[in-house]
Amino acid sequence: MTDIAAGTQTALTRIVSERQTKGRVPGVVGAVARAGSLAWSQGTGSADLGSPGVPPTADSQFLIASQSKTLTAVAIMALRDEGKLSLDDTVEKLIPESKHEGITVRQMLSHASGMQREPVGDVWDLMKFPDREELVSGWNEAERVGKPHHRVHYSNLVFSMLGEIVARIDGRPWYDAIKTRILDPLEMRRTTVGMDGGPAATGYYVPPYTDVPVQEKLLDLGALNACGGLASTAEDLAKWAMFVADPVDDVLSKDTVDEMCQVQLMADMERWQLAFGLGFMLLRLGDRVFVGHDGGMPGHITSTFVHRPSGTAGIALFNSTSSPAPSALATDLAIKVLEDDPLPAGPWMPGDAVPAELEGVLGTWFSEGRPFIFSVKSGTLEAAGLGAPEHIKPAVFARIAEDTYRTISGRETGELLRITRDTTGTPTKLHWATYLCTRQPLAFGQHLPD
Repeated sequence: MTDIAAGTQTALTRIVSERQTKGRVPGVVGAVARAGSLAWSQGTGSADLGSPGVPPTADSQFLIASQSKTLTAVAIMALRDEGKLSLDDTVEKLIPESKHEGITVRQMLSHASGMQREPVGDVWDLMKFPDREELVSGWNEAERVGKPHHRVHYSNLVFSMLGEIVARIDGRPWYDAIKTRILDPLEMRRTTVGMDGGPAATGYYVPPYTDVPVQEKLLDLGALNACGGLASTAEDLAKWAMFVADPVDDVLSKDTVDEMCQVQLMADMERWQLAFGLGFMLLRLGDRVFVGHDGGMPGHITSTFVHRPSGTAGIALFNSTSSPAPSALATDLAIKVLEDDPLPAGPWMPGDAVPAELEGVLGTWFSEGRPFIFSVKSGTLEAAGLGAPEHIKPAVFARIAEDTYRTISGRETGELLRITRDTTGTPTKLHWATYLCTRQPLAFGQHLPD
């Protein structure tokens, strides 16, 4: 299962064991996925206190709670890509009974709508959750407690309504939609609404003043399943994390997942360490950004976070309501592997040929007083600022007509690059996003006659 060095595995096991002991958690599973699959996992403690000392495993189901939101978000984005909705559509367009006007799908996905956190009716006190009809009628009674885009206001109610949108537009219940669209293609066979009857961790609450856990009851969330009703395993979550790192078009395109991982609203205004994208939490730790989500249900606290550039993910599953921060364990595991046992870089591979029309374009050009190096990689034109930091990727161009290219990634994405040649066919200047590029450094307007 693993290509992680033995010494690193020992350190990972120690991290999981320490978190279980210090957090007083009955059972913990920690896992790392990379290079497309589960690379390492470790269970400690007890999956069920009826069989003490038998730890949970990578095949033990836990309630993943709000991690369900990420799958709901992917289903929404797939419907968007199919032209069945727009991120600018309002709820009342998609659910005509809605009495709240102007709330967009984008606001809903990024917790920027300002709608109240939970459905009406004190659901977490009474432990009674709405069905689909009650969800929509309760939505109309709910308050909009904040201004749109003013600040993040996390809302289970809103994501439950996104599940209703999926069901209505896709013409089938929410779970059937995500099973067909996501779970089956990714072979996530043990990701279900509630427990599936297979190996599972029993949920507990460990009181602060005793060491005697209390078993938590399993809940039926009804129409709230789209915001928090799924159970899963480390095995399945590794498959999910690897999809987030390297999407497959059968589920969702890479461009769309990239879009989902862009900051929509900052949640941590003091340190800028937590933001929300479109359905994903974005957690910044040092120079790395991790994409994923936490989940919390009675008896189960979980987290999956992915460092997309390296394709490395950490997974944390606790079977206690009073668990330590799950994202801290998930990211600690991923960072340990990234720092102590990174995968080697792939070998450099030579290209076949340089397109004839690019031969005179290659080399240094100056724009806005700065040098840019234009080069060819695998037959494709690229441009990078001289001395640019390693993490800043070069601009990449695609030819769309003679001497005309479109920037398809990197700096000035979407903008045109136009090549001007003299009578001999030698390039004399470029216009990139309309800015002049010349072989010699010039001040603005220096090339113009006085």
